Amino acid sequence: MPQIPNLRLLFSNPNPSLLYSPLRFPSSLYLLFKPPSKTLQSLKPFSILSSSFKKQRPFTKPFSRKNSSLSEKNLKEGSLMEENDSFVYNKKRAAGKDKNERKNLQLKVRKLNPINTICYVQILGTGMDTQDTSPSVLLFFDKQRFIFNAGEGLQRFCTEHRIKLSKIDHIFLSRVCSETAGGLPGLLLTLAGIGDEGLSVNAWGPSDIKYLVDAMKSFVPNAAMVHTHSFGDVPRMNGAANHDARKMVDPIVLIDDEVVKITAILLHPVPASESSQDHKPDVALKPGDVSVIYVCELPEIKGKFDPKKAAALGLRPGPKYRELQLGNSVKSDNQDRMVHPSDVLGPSIPGPIVLLVDCPTPMHMHQLFSIQSLNKYYADSSNKEENSRFVNCVIHLSPALVAQTSDYQTWMSRFGDAQHIMAGHQMKNIEIPILGASARIAARLNYLCPQLFPAPGYWSIQDLMGTTLDSKASCESCIPKICESISAENLMKFILRPYSQLGLDRSGIPTTVSPSEIISGLLSEIPETAEAAQQVAQFWSGEKETRGEMVSIQDNKLMIEEPWLVEDAIPSCLEGVTREDMEIVLLGTGSSQPSKYRNVSSVYVNLFSKGSLLLDCGEGTLGQLKRRFGVKGADDAVRSLRFIWISHIHADHHTGLARILALRRDLLKGIPHEPIIVIGPRLLSRFLNAYGRLEDLDMQFLDCGHTTEASLQALELSNKHPSPEKLSDIESQPADATLFAKGSRMQSYWKRPGSPPDDKVALPLLKKLKRVLGEAGLEVLISFPVIHCFQAFGIALRAADRLNDAGKSVPGWKIVYSGDTRPCPELIKASLGATVLIHEATFEDGMVEEAIARNHSTTSEAIEAGNSAGAYRIILTHFSQRYPKIPVVNENHMHKTCIAFDMMSVNLADLPVLPKILPYLKLLFKNEMVVDEVDDDSNAVTATAD
Repeated sequence: MPQIPNLRLLFSNPNPSLLYSPLRFPSSLYLLFKPPSKTLQSLKPFSILSSSFKKQRPFTKPFSRKNSSLSEKNLKEGSLMEENDSFVYNKKRAAGKDKNERKNLQLKVRKLNPINTICYVQILGTGMDTQDTSPSVLLFFDKQRFIFNAGEGLQRFCTEHRIKLSKIDHIFLSRVCSETAGGLPGLLLTLAGIGDEGLSVNAWGPSDIKYLVDAMKSFVPNAAMVHTHSFGDVPRMNGAANHDARKMVDPIVLIDDEVVKITAILLHPVPASESSQDHKPDVALKPGDVSVIYVCELPEIKGKFDPKKAAALGLRPGPKYRELQLGNSVKSDNQDRMVHPSDVLGPSIPGPIVLLVDCPTPMHMHQLFSIQSLNKYYADSSNKEENSRFVNCVIHLSPALVAQTSDYQTWMSRFGDAQHIMAGHQMKNIEIPILGASARIAARLNYLCPQLFPAPGYWSIQDLMGTTLDSKASCESCIPKICESISAENLMKFILRPYSQLGLDRSGIPTTVSPSEIISGLLSEIPETAEAAQQVAQFWSGEKETRGEMVSIQDNKLMIEEPWLVEDAIPSCLEGVTREDMEIVLLGTGSSQPSKYRNVSSVYVNLFSKGSLLLDCGEGTLGQLKRRFGVKGADDAVRSLRFIWISHIHADHHTGLARILALRRDLLKGIPHEPIIVIGPRLLSRFLNAYGRLEDLDMQFLDCGHTTEASLQALELSNKHPSPEKLSDIESQPADATLFAKGSRMQSYWKRPGSPPDDKVALPLLKKLKRVLGEAGLEVLISFPVIHCFQAFGIALRAADRLNDAGKSVPGWKIVYSGDTRPCPELIKASLGATVLIHEATFEDGMVEEAIARNHSTTSEAIEAGNSAGAYRIILTHFSQRYPKIPVVNENHMHKTCIAFDMMSVNLADLPVLPKILPYLKLLFKNEMVVDEVDDDSNAVTATAD
C-alpha cells in the first residue's frame, strides 16, 4: 500500500464524500452489487475532519532511536521506515523480504543407546474429548522420541503436559489427511524455532505425503524443516489402477537399528465383493485412501552374563566381557578358540512388540484380515511360522464403526494375550477435557459472566452430543465381548522396559476435577468473586442501573470506581436488536502458537438463522468450536458457514482451514450444496491447490485482492460498457466452477506475483459472493491491505439495513477485523463508524520496538485506531503468548474497549455493557503474574505469526 508519512494525508482527498462512505461499492458495478442506499454508518463529525485533529495525541507512540534496540544499520538499509515519528513499520517484513528468520536447518543426529533403561508407548490424547482429530502415540526411549500421528492441537497438548518437543526425531502418519496431520505444520515451525539453530525432523508416511509437503511449502519457510520419507506406490489422480494389490501389503522396513525396528504394512480399501476372490484385482487408489499398520519391535534382551563360564573359557575380566554382552564373539585369552555370546550368556528374552493399527473404513477391513505378513504375530497355532513373535500391545486407532464390529473383534482375538488399547474416539473420554488449564479458566469465566462466556469448560456427554447421544451410547454398549480390551486414557502408558515392569501404567493419567471443585477453589482463593458474579448478572437482569461508576466490593481496591467507565451514545444500528441477530465468538485469541490458555487466531461470526462465517482459521479452530458449542453444535456451525476469510498466509491464521473444510465436505455429503467460498491472499491458493490433490476440500478460492475497494473500482471501469462478447464470456462460466480445474487460469495464478485482476476468474465468484452475502443479511464485504507481511489484509463487513417496528429504516451494523497489522491509514479508513473493531494487540505499550520490528500493534495503538475511527466498541485480541492469561493493558481510555478471551461470545445486544465487564475480569486474575511461558521446548515460532 502507499507509504503515507502522516495520517493527515489520508484525509486530504479532494473528494470528501469518500470519507463518509469508505466501503461503498461503486454505483455502476451493476454486474456485482447493488450499491447501498445510505452510508455504511451514520458518522458523527469528529476531529479528523477539522483543525482540531492537530491537537489530538499522536496516533502511534513515537519511535525513539535513542532507546531503540533496533539497529541503525537496519534503518539505513530500509528494513524500517520512519516518517515524522508517527508512522513506523518494518518495510522489508511488510514486503515479504525479511529473510532473517529463515534458517538452514540440519537434521539432528543422536548417539543411540542400545541398552535403554526406559521405554514405553504413551497415548497423547489430542481430540479425545472433542473428537475432532486423531490421538497421537508417543514411543519413548532414553534419547529418542517417535510420534505417530500429529493431529491439530498436538503442540498445545505437549505444552500443557510438559512433553519435550525438542526430543522428537521421527513423526509417522498412519494416514495423510487433516485428521492425522493437521498439527504437523505448526509442530515443524515450533521445532524450527527452538534454540539458535532450530531443529528438524523426519516425517514418514504413505507416498501421498508428498502432496502434504508440497502444500506446506507455501508457508513453511524452509523445506529443510522436514525430511520426508514416503513409501508405497503413488496413488493415481486420474483413477488409473495401481500395482497389484498383493504387492502393496508386503512389509516395508523403515528403521532398523540397535534401538528399534519399525515396519510399515499398507492397507487400502477393497470392496467386499472383491475381497473373497482368490485373485486380488488391481486397485485404483486416490490420495488419502492408504492407511498404515506400524509394527515396532525392540531387540531381544540378552541373557545374564555368567563370569564363571567366561573364566572357564579362558577369558580375563575386561573389555571382552562388554563385547560379548553386546552380542560380539571374541578370542579367548588363554585358549585357542573363539568365545561366542551364547557360550556365556543365559537365555535371551524376546523384545517387546507393539502394533499400531489404523483401519479407517469397513472397506479396509477386508484386506486387514487377509494380510499374510501378520501371520507371524498371531497366537493361534494354525498360522504359526518359524520366526513367529509374541505381540505385547496393540493400539487401535480405528474408529468405533470399525472396531466395534464382530469381525474386527474376532481379528483382535488372534493376538492371544496381547493388551488391546482402543484409542479411537470413545464416549467415556468426552467429559474429560484434554486441555485442563484452558478448561479451568473457561469454567471460572463461565461462573463470573455466563452471558459472555457460555461455554462451561467441562461438558456433560448429553450437552456435547445432543440428540446423537442415544444412538452412539447404545452402539458402545453393544460392543461384542469377543476380545478383551480397554479404552485409551490420556497419558496412559504401556511399559516396554524395564522388562520387570512390562504392562500398563496408569500413574500418569491426569486426575479428573469437577466444575464444582474448580468454583470452590476460586471462591476460596478470591472470595469477592461471588459478589462480583451477582453484580455482573445485574447488568443483564436490569435490577441495577448500568451507571458509569462501579459498586465497590468490600475493600477490594481493584474494583472501586473506574473513572473511565462512562456511558457513550448507543449507535442507531443497535435499535431494537435481538439476541438472534449476530454474535462474535473469539475462538482463538493468542499469537504465534497455541498455549495452555489461548489458541491461535480465529473469529466465528454467528448470524443464527442466516448462517455464519469464519475470519481466520488457525490450528485447532474445529476443536475450539466443539468446546464452545459441543460436538453436535459444532457440526451445525460448520454446516452453516457461508464463507471463510483468511487475513494472511502465516500458519497461526490458516492451518485449521483444511480440517474445517474436510468436515464440512463430510457433513454435507449426499446433500445438495455449493462449494464454500474461501477468500484469502493469493499465496493461500497455492496451499489449497496443492492440498486439494490430497483431499477434496469442496471449496472455491477468491483472492482478497479482488474484494478490495480499488479492485472493485477497476472491475467497474472494465465492465462499465462491456462488449457483447465479454458479457457472453462472463455469463457462460458457471458460478460453481472450480478454480482448480486442470488447465484453469487460476491453477497457476499464484506463480505470477503481481498478476492483474482476471475478470473471467473473479466476476463469476464475485457474483456468487454477492448472492451469498445477501442470503446472510450482509450488504458489504471489503478487504483492505494492512501492514504486516506480504499480502496481508483486514476485512470490513456491513449488515443490510432493516426496518424497525415503526417502519423506519435502521442502518446495519458494521464489523471490522484488523488481522495482523501495524497502525495504518487503510485500517482507520475502513473502520470509520464501525460498530465493533476487532483489533490485534500483540504487545504491551512498553514493547513498541518489538511491535515495529514484527509489524504488530501495541494495546494503546489498537485503542487509538478505534478511537480515531469512531468505533463504538473495540475488542483487543491476538495477544503475545508471554501474557499467558491476561495481557498488560493501559487503563486509560478503556470506556469502549474489552479484552478478548478464548470462547468469549459477544452478542450484538450485549455491546453496551461490554466495557463494564473488564474490572471484574481483572478481579478474576488479580493474583496472576505476567510470566514468559516460553521455554526451550515450546519456544514461540516467529515464522508462524510474527
